[in-house]
Amino acid sequence: MAILVILPATLACRVVSVPNLKKEETEMPKMKTKSSCKKRFKVTASGRVKAGQAGKRHGMIKRTTKFIRNARGTTTLCAADEKIVKSMMPYAR
Repeated sequence: MAILVILPATLACRVVSVPNLKKEETEMPKMKTKSSCKKRFKVTASGRVKAGQAGKRHGMIKRTTKFIRNARGTTTLCAADEKIVKSMMPYAR
């Protein structure tokens, strides 16, 4: 690509070449992360998948105190479940 530059003092014309400003093309289309997975799971620094404990939404009266106590916080998924979740989260580590 060339640009025409007019110098006012001498009224001379000069052609200046400009490098091509074309951006690097990326691989398309981009892979999408499942919205349900990004809401429910996080990936730890070591690459394991962290999820909330199951079975604590309702029916706490029939659950034992031991179950409720052990189901606090989050847990890491087993390898088989982790493989499924990671396939739906392509940009997770």
